[in-house]
Amino acid sequence: MQKALRAYGEVLRLIKRLPKDTRPYYAKYARENFVNYRDVEANDKAVLDELFNRTYTHSIWVLNKYEVDVAAAAKLKGICCCE
Repeated sequence: MQKALRAYGEVLRLIKRLPKDTRPYYAKYARENFVNYRDVEANDKAVLDELFNRTYTHSIWVLNKYEVDVAAAAKLKGICCCE
């Protein structure tokens, strides 16, 4: 649960780097996705790893779409991919 909260917080910080008019859409999208998966079993490592990987991959895609430096997602990568 803590890892998911840290990932969600980092995604919200990355959203602040997006153009102002796109932020509400992506904030809502991120919240809906984290809420949709809140019932995933905490001990199902394969599913959790896939969800965290998807979190990072989608975040990179959005940053690239708006030409935001993907280096800004280094902390998210550490949370989602390396812990």
